[in-house]
Amino acid sequence: MATILLVFIYIFYIGLGIPDSLLGAAWPAIYSELSVPVSYASFISAIISCGTVLSSLFSTRIIAKLGTPYVTVFSTSLTAIALLGFSCSHSFLWLCICAIPLGIGAGSIDTALNNYVALHYTSMQINFLHCFYGVGVTVSPYLMSLALSNNMNWRGGYKTVFFIQFAIVALSVMSLPIWKKVKQSQLQEEHIRVLSLSQMLKRKKIWASCGVFLGISSLESTCLIWGSTFLSESVGMSVDNAAALITFYFIGMTFGRFLAGMLTIKYSDWQIIFSGQIIIFVAIILLIIQNNVIITTIGLFLIGLGNGPIFPNITHLTPQLYGKDTSQSIIGIQMAFSNLSILLTPVLFGAVMTFTGIAAFPKFLLIMFLLMVSCTIILKVGDVKSRAKR
Repeated sequence: MATILLVFIYIFYIGLGIPDSLLGAAWPAIYSELSVPVSYASFISAIISCGTVLSSLFSTRIIAKLGTPYVTVFSTSLTAIALLGFSCSHSFLWLCICAIPLGIGAGSIDTALNNYVALHYTSMQINFLHCFYGVGVTVSPYLMSLALSNNMNWRGGYKTVFFIQFAIVALSVMSLPIWKKVKQSQLQEEHIRVLSLSQMLKRKKIWASCGVFLGISSLESTCLIWGSTFLSESVGMSVDNAAALITFYFIGMTFGRFLAGMLTIKYSDWQIIFSGQIIIFVAIILLIIQNNVIITTIGLFLIGLGNGPIFPNITHLTPQLYGKDTSQSIIGIQMAFSNLSILLTPVLFGAVMTFTGIAAFPKFLLIMFLLMVSCTIILKVGDVKSRAKR
């Protein structure tokens, strides 16, 4: 029964990934039709990210009261309603309003499912979970492109994705009896101890953990937002080819998580995390010393390959690092810092770029990478000391 439930959770995580890359694919059609500046996409993205951050921070209290199964139903329903709202929108203001439930729904389900899988399943299974997220973010731009090419326009694309999300909502309702049976079969019921934000921020180890998630998400968001510009302006590629080659990051991320899932049979979470960081370092050095299309494309693929498995493996370690009763609260703040990084890091690099130019792209990635490695080492040292005291 636990395996059947895991299959459902994988499907829910595809639903989490689908909306994340949809706006970027649809935006060229949206802004031209609504007659708004191209830069206005950042307002919608910021609203979604703010909703996700707030939802992640308060999700522990909600999960403690409702439980993971009902939070999953509620969150997937919110995202489905938001996607339906996008498909019916005829103004920029309405898009901004619909972005609110989209962000709130994403933050709660992300936190709930990450903690549940970290507690009850293996490192392999949590890597596969995040691999399915990669499937979602890869599929949705393709669905939008089909809609745009078949004269359905961007609203048709959002409506298509709404029907997929609605089917996932139906599956989440159908899964409720399975959640109940699995819970009854567990030897002990999970107890959630809610920690306040002030309690968590007083612990240095939590700051280090949040720093790792800041690093992971800053690498990803900087590559996705500014990678095309680097390829076109610094490497000299055409704009359309530069946009297409950014998908190599997603391919690397998804493959990295699948490969890490297989490697967990032989290697520990820490070994996979540090191996991924070595791959990222090599990739960034390639971007710094070379400036041609092939090397840059390989570099982006390798950053995705190395960075992809770090998120799920650090998440899987969270109950071990902080205790099972507080892991839900810790994962909530980790998700919040991750989404805060997604919101702010591209803006930070945009400010840096006004003074240095796009050529600073790989050097900025190196700084974010060093932040992540430093915090990872602090966490590892703390874990070793904790084990020694037991």
